[in-house]
Amino acid sequence: MYPGLVLSPPAGGGVRIDPPVVLAPMAGITNAAYRQLCREQAQDGGAGSATTAPGLYVSEMITSRGVAERIPKTFDMITFDAGERVRSVQLYGVDADVMGTAVDILCADFGVNHVDLNFGCPVPKVTRRGGGGVLPWKRDRLAAVLTAAVRAADRYAVPVTMKTRLGIDDDHLTYRDAGRIAEDSGCAAITLHGRTVRQAYSGEADWAPIAELVELLSIPVLGNGDIWEASDAVRMVEQTGCAGVVVGRGCLGRPWLFRDLADAFAGRDRRTLPTLGEVAAMVRRHAELLVGLSGERHGLTDLRKHMAWYFKGFGVGGELRRRLAMVASLVELDDALAQLDPMQAFPATELGQPRGRQGTPRERVVLPYGWLDSTSLGDSDISDAECDVSGG
Repeated sequence: MYPGLVLSPPAGGGVRIDPPVVLAPMAGITNAAYRQLCREQAQDGGAGSATTAPGLYVSEMITSRGVAERIPKTFDMITFDAGERVRSVQLYGVDADVMGTAVDILCADFGVNHVDLNFGCPVPKVTRRGGGGVLPWKRDRLAAVLTAAVRAADRYAVPVTMKTRLGIDDDHLTYRDAGRIAEDSGCAAITLHGRTVRQAYSGEADWAPIAELVELLSIPVLGNGDIWEASDAVRMVEQTGCAGVVVGRGCLGRPWLFRDLADAFAGRDRRTLPTLGEVAAMVRRHAELLVGLSGERHGLTDLRKHMAWYFKGFGVGGELRRRLAMVASLVELDDALAQLDPMQAFPATELGQPRGRQGTPRERVVLPYGWLDSTSLGDSDISDAECDVSGG
C-alpha cells in the first residue's frame, strides 16, 4: 500500500488523490473523452473514494494568453465531463501578469480545482524564443510567473503545481533552482521529467535527479519519464521516494494502464492483458465518448490517431489497419471492429516497451542570442514564445 497524494495551496484545503497517479497533459490526446476513459479504468481498479479523487487527469495544455484574451478556440479546449470531480488544467505562459489573469479566469469562470504550469516543452520553435523548457534558466522570470499564478489561485484555495525538465542540456541544468523557486513561490508540488530539453523524448529518463529533488525540497516531488508499466511506477517511487508519478506516453492506446496503476499502488498483484476483442470494446467506448464530446464526424476523425497505438503488436492485417485508420462513422467503425479476431491474446512483446514519439537527441538546443549569458531576464519581452506550443 502506498499513501495518496495531497496538493495543498498556501491558503489551505486542496486536492486529495489516491492513487498518487497523474495523467500527463498531451496535445491532441488528453481531451475530456480520453480523461474520462482513463479515469473509468482507474475506478475499475478500485481507485478513489468519497474523499479522494481516483488519480489526477490533466487537460491538454493551453496558453495563458489564450485564456486571458478569452480566445474562443482556447475556451473550447476547457471542457470537463460531469464525473470529473477535480477539474485540472495545464497552462503555459511566459508573462507573470498574463498568467495571473488566466489563472483567475480559470478558477472563477470554469471552476478549475488544480492548475499545472508547463516549463518543459522542447520544441525548437518555442525554445528559440526563450520559452518552454529553457525558460527556467531565467530564474527571475520563473519566480515571477509562479508567484503570480499561486497568488491568483490561492484566492480560490486552488493548488498550483509545475512541471519541468532537468535543464537545457547536461551542462546547463536547472532543476535544483527550479525546485527551490517552486517551493518558495508556494507551489503545491513539482513534477520532474528525467530528461533534458536536448534529449527531447529520446534515450532513457534519468531518475536519480528526481530522488535528489525529493531530498532537497519539502513540497511533494512527482516523477515523470519511462513509466511503461505499473511496475515501473512502483519502482520509481521506491527508488526515488517521489510522492507520485506522472504518466504520459505509456498510456497511449492503453487506458487500462490506470487500472493496473490503481491495483499496483493498492498492493494488488494484477496486470491487465486484454484480448483483441477487449481492446476493440475499449476502442468502441473511446469512440462513444469522443462522439459525445464533439459529434460523430469530428469524434471519429479524432479517434483515428489512436488506432495504431491500440492495435500495436496485434496480428491485424494491413488492409484492416487502413480501414480502422480511416473510419468516419460509428457504422464504419463497428464493421471494421467486427473483422477482428476477438480471442487473439495480448502481444506480450509489447509489455515494457516505449510508446509514442521518441526520436534522437538534438544536436543542440536552439536558444535566443545570448540566452546563456545570464540567469536573469529582467523586463525583456518574450511573449512570442507563447505561440503554437506543445507540452513536454
